[in-house]
Amino acid sequence: MSDHRGARPDRIARRVRARRRRSNERVIRHCRDGAADREAGMATAEYAIATLAAVGFAALLVAVLSSGEIKGLLMSLITSALNFG
Repeated sequence: MSDHRGARPDRIARRVRARRRRSNERVIRHCRDGAADREAGMATAEYAIATLAAVGFAALLVAVLSSGEIKGLLMSLITSALNFG
């Protein structure tokens, strides 16, 4: 018997077992190294810290740009740029 691609069932079964074995070996190797335990949650913590830093920088930028001196400076810069031509 053969499947629709012409491969024999015993060859297909061997390929499936080999693929499963390789996948299992990768998982076992990863767990044996302890990498799963040592680095669990690291990416989430790094994203949280980067997000907090970005929010802090945005708040500082809003505070600086909303001050009266900076508004006047920006308006004069824009006005001079528009009147230059």
